[in-house]
Amino acid sequence: MTAFNSQDFKITKPFKLSDFPTEIETSLKDKEKEKMLDEVQKPLSEWQDVMYAHNRYGVLICLQGMDTSGKDSLIREVFKEFNPRGVVVHSFKTPNSTELEHDYLWRHYLALPEKGKFAVFNRTHYENVLVTRVHPEYILNENLPGIEKVEDITHEFWENRFEQINNFEKHITQNGTIVLKFFFYMSKEEQRKRLLRRLEEEEHHWKFSPGDLKERERWDDYMKYYEEAINKTSKPNAPWYIIPSDDKEMARYMVGKIIWEEMQKYTDVNEPPLDEKVKVNFAEYKKQLGE
Repeated sequence: MTAFNSQDFKITKPFKLSDFPTEIETSLKDKEKEKMLDEVQKPLSEWQDVMYAHNRYGVLICLQGMDTSGKDSLIREVFKEFNPRGVVVHSFKTPNSTELEHDYLWRHYLALPEKGKFAVFNRTHYENVLVTRVHPEYILNENLPGIEKVEDITHEFWENRFEQINNFEKHITQNGTIVLKFFFYMSKEEQRKRLLRRLEEEEHHWKFSPGDLKERERWDDYMKYYEEAINKTSKPNAPWYIIPSDDKEMARYMVGKIIWEEMQKYTDVNEPPLDEKVKVNFAEYKKQLGE
């Protein structure tokens, strides 16, 4: 396999995660997949330079997935050809005391990309309808009116939160932010292998956390809530893509290719024309520079 149809992985109607593979069958070697990604990186980085000059759009890339699904290494590989000024990565951890004094979307607004730049959210505002679904007691830290105990968190509460997220994404896309969202769908068995590798290989020890094992026990709950969240929030203005992630090299290529395909739809992105008053004085400028 040397190509794939990105539309097969774009969520445009109700779906079940179990209908998607966690790995795409291919006879390609890892080196071949890396070369395919290389062929996407260069034009994508060049497009970002033009977008920076155009100064009308920002791009928000949202990455979600279970621990060890490959988000960190994908960021490194997909965006390594970018001008450093053109991409900013935000990894959202547990909200701190300052962040908890605001609504849950506040810190994400602050991290939105400037015009002309890419922002990558490594874990995103969706943690607020994923981790908090598995651990609803975390909601109590937000000190919300009418929420005194877990039993106060109703089905309507979650429906409202999905609506709020959809409205947030609608607002930012209407104001020039291009939004693409990727769920890294890996198998539980592949996660087991990767966690073992962290324990067995000394250079990866620092990545291991006993908390990963506790969250792994809730695997089925996470898959249930991922499926629900994606179904409720994949919209034409901010689509979700399911990325089979047991094969890291293929996952990286898929994300890079999808981003590149989506960016090409913005045919209005061009370098701004040079001011004619400046252009007619080129000879004088060259003279001043000693040419």
